[in-house]
Amino acid sequence: MISYRSLLLVGIIAGAILGSFPSLAAEWRPFSTKAFTEAQKEGKSILVDISAPRCPTCRAQKPILEELTAGPLFKDLVVFDVDFDSQKGDVRALKAQSQSTLIAFKGQTEVGRSVGDTNQDSIAALLKSSL
Repeated sequence: MISYRSLLLVGIIAGAILGSFPSLAAEWRPFSTKAFTEAQKEGKSILVDISAPRCPTCRAQKPILEELTAGPLFKDLVVFDVDFDSQKGDVRALKAQSQSTLIAFKGQTEVGRSVGDTNQDSIAALLKSSL
């Protein structure tokens, strides 16, 4: 019979091993001007997801974005979540007019933008434009 200590030890070792591998998926972060500016200065591939919980289009986009960004193709992508309702200043600074807006950047350069898109292929193309 396996003891609790053995299981704990296996868990600790597995966590250490998995933690030492590079990320195989995009990094999702809440939006802050400071973090966004730093990512831009570092030349990162960036997606800004401006959404609202009440928005049905945003709810349709979210699983598409999660699926696309979970794979290794977008492992270097940083995704910033902006809440359309509570982050009005950030929404204005990003020149967004509505929720369900996706903005792709390569460093400091905006390379693409979409509003209300729920087509997986066109969202994938937008994400690829930032790589």
